[in-house]
Amino acid sequence: MANEFFRRSHEKGFEKFAEIGRLAFDIINLAQSLPDHIRVYFLWHTETDAFGKTKAKTVGKMLDEKYTPEGVFTIALKTVVNQGQYQFATRNSGNDTVKAPIGMFEHELIDNDLAEVDRAICDFYDIPTQPQTTETTQ
Repeated sequence: MANEFFRRSHEKGFEKFAEIGRLAFDIINLAQSLPDHIRVYFLWHTETDAFGKTKAKTVGKMLDEKYTPEGVFTIALKTVVNQGQYQFATRNSGNDTVKAPIGMFEHELIDNDLAEVDRAICDFYDIPTQPQTTETTQ
């Protein structure tokens, strides 16, 4: 989103924000329409507002107020630094949008390792890690 925003920084008016928001919406919808064996991970920077609430950083109010990207996902983890270690938070602190299904992760903080997160998701939802193929004989 930020790249698109800066690419179009010369444009006047608010229409570009609506278009950038629509592009982000389209990308999320495309990812959700892919076959079940394809997993897509969205990585976002975060921002903290004046009230101490942390959320995904977006461009413009349209996504924030009308859509809220984290709201369309079942899982939203956040990187935290804990005693010099980078980890993922798996549970909501009350001031962020972190969420995961109950029982997916045993601990509130886990290693910042996307491969481990992927394995946990596959285990939880019983998703094969490799797509099933069918052999054909001639």
